[in-house]
Amino acid sequence: MNMIAYRRRLPVAPARGVTLVELMVSLVIGLLVTGAALTLFVTNRQTYVAAENLGRVQEHARSAFELMARDLREAAGNACGNDVTQVNVVNDDGSAWYVNWNAGLHGYDGATVTPGLAFGTSAGSRVAGTDAIDTRAFVDDGVQIVDHVAASAQFKLSTVNHDLNDGDIAMACDPAHAAIFQVTTAQPGINDTVVHNKGTGTPGNCSKGLGGVDPADCSTNGIAYTFGCLNGDKDTCADDPDPKKSQRWPAFVAKLQAARWFIGNDPSGGHSLYRGTVHNKAGTLEVVNSPITQGVDDMTLEYLVDKGDGYAAASATTDWRNITAIRITLLLSGQDRIGTDGQVLQRTLEHVVSLRNREP
Repeated sequence: MNMIAYRRRLPVAPARGVTLVELMVSLVIGLLVTGAALTLFVTNRQTYVAAENLGRVQEHARSAFELMARDLREAAGNACGNDVTQVNVVNDDGSAWYVNWNAGLHGYDGATVTPGLAFGTSAGSRVAGTDAIDTRAFVDDGVQIVDHVAASAQFKLSTVNHDLNDGDIAMACDPAHAAIFQVTTAQPGINDTVVHNKGTGTPGNCSKGLGGVDPADCSTNGIAYTFGCLNGDKDTCADDPDPKKSQRWPAFVAKLQAARWFIGNDPSGGHSLYRGTVHNKAGTLEVVNSPITQGVDDMTLEYLVDKGDGYAAASATTDWRNITAIRITLLLSGQDRIGTDGQVLQRTLEHVVSLRNREP
């Protein structure tokens, strides 16, 4: 007998879709997950942007304070000390701040115009309401003066590699006296003679005499002073076979470095900390203002006078020859807008610089 096998048919469940309630619940859960992910992303991005801006602000602050402090520490420095008498025989047309020794530094508050640099909104102009400062100092220890013929306004130096050029503003000094002048003739690398005559150069010398004190005697010969001779008296430099009786003493000459620090309008927008320096182009002096650090919106400078009670603003400072320290306060801004209020990150940082050449 044929056996016919058969299987028992199981009932098939009818097709069933997703209910509207289930779909809505799924959508809400999906939206919550997506929202949480977006919130985490936005929060992380804001944290990254804030950290990036804070790091940029701190880096700009380090650069600003370090570079500015170099000039301030060296302000008023020369190779012969701070107790020597000084005279400036360079013609000053009122705008050439870099030829005015003026105790080696001078500060300006936010309402005081700096000579040769106006307030304005154009690129490189000084921002109104911000402080500024000018500094002057020896570039280095200078080159030794071997002989000085005051009558012909000529220095003979210890080397031809003196790095002095026509038009440079320089200072000669010895233990008793210092004089600021403009070099009228020099050939670095070729000749060891440097001339400081009257009648040539811009702004030029008002006299070839380097003696006396400010204001200088601006007659042609002025007040004679022979550097390297005791108290500038050429008769003490007469040759003497006995070295113990020598009336010579060390004298040096070096170019002056002038630097100006201020807040200016950056060409790319915003404000930057600027440094102005003097460049000698074929005997003609010109000031070049260069942005050093971006994102510096304000600068406040306060000055400490030797044995004074505390720091004071430039408007309350008159004794610039006895400034021993400067307190710098910078307001720095980040680049991006952050936070719910859409404001840029700002930090106010402070730094104190002591003048190396006026430390006790």
